[in-house]
Amino acid sequence: MDLGMKDRVALVAASSKGLGYAVAEALAAEGAALLMCARGEAALRESAGALRQKYGGTVIDVAADLTEPTGVERVVRAARDQLGRVDILVTNTGGPPPGRFETHTPATWDQAVRQNLFSVTNLARAVLPGMRERRWGRIVNITSIAVKQPVDDLILSNSVRAAVTGFARTLANEVAADGITVNNVMPGYTRTERLEELAGRVAERKGLPHERRYDVWNDEIPMRRLGEPHELAALVAFLASAQASYITGQSIAVDGGWIRSLL
Repeated sequence: MDLGMKDRVALVAASSKGLGYAVAEALAAEGAALLMCARGEAALRESAGALRQKYGGTVIDVAADLTEPTGVERVVRAARDQLGRVDILVTNTGGPPPGRFETHTPATWDQAVRQNLFSVTNLARAVLPGMRERRWGRIVNITSIAVKQPVDDLILSNSVRAAVTGFARTLANEVAADGITVNNVMPGYTRTERLEELAGRVAERKGLPHERRYDVWNDEIPMRRLGEPHELAALVAFLASAQASYITGQSIAVDGGWIRSLL
């Protein structure tokens, strides 16, 4: 299937590693021009270089902190100046720290909201005028299975990513007539550095040895294994494509069947 990305420009947030990098690679493989951004300049430069070398396309990298409006402005301005526009926006953020409600201060909540909600709304605000003018655009937000079935010890993620879901579902209706789709993908337990951190906490809490740290999740997942980043990236690439023009306002899980609800 031709996803129709050879003339498209994609901005992928937090794309130096993990899910963001997998998405950037999937889009590069389809021929999209990329702007990759992340806070860590060295890792970002290395990741962008790897994709340029592997796929030979246009890949630029801009180090920025997207929790700050100035960081969002710098990234979007670079995309316009160097690539001409942004057709595809993939929002992605690191997860907020785990912990129960009483362990988090007001400052921790504020940081989680800025990192996981305001970075999304600010990026969307910055790219939507151009998408509306061209009457074509794709916004895909990477959220979490936690918005559908809350995960113990992740009250910040459960709360703030749910807010992103409400924002995206409402925005989808507002921009649908302009040829812009807005969707969310909900990764399940996927093999990333973030999951390694969470697995260590779960193993410690349950008294499991380190080598069995994934056993609890593997037992809960009908496929009996963790997801791989490229499996989520394949869905993001499809939702960002010309072929997904009639899919909007959806939140789709990539979780091996972990979520038990009917809808």
